[in-house]
Amino acid sequence: MKNVVVHFDMPGMTSSQYDQIWQDLRAAGHENPKGLVYHVGAATANGWMVVDVWESADHFNEFGKTLMPILAKNGVPPAEPVVLPVHYLYSGKQTSVTF
Repeated sequence: MKNVVVHFDMPGMTSSQYDQIWQDLRAAGHENPKGLVYHVGAATANGWMVVDVWESADHFNEFGKTLMPILAKNGVPPAEPVVLPVHYLYSGKQTSVTF
């Protein structure tokens, strides 16, 4: 398995929607999604951005089966994530080089 970075750009999404999505994920038993290494959510000039690092694309795809219906339930238009293999990962505590 190879780590992947997953980037979502979600124009029009609000912080209230983001917070509700996390509440719904917790309620669905995904407070700590299997295979998720890092998650960052941030407001942008036109909406919201999410950047994750996953242990593998398979882990992300499995989580997507829960995430996508929750996004739709909360009025977030479908957004195609950008999924890329991680070349280098630095956590501040240790380094891991992946080629």
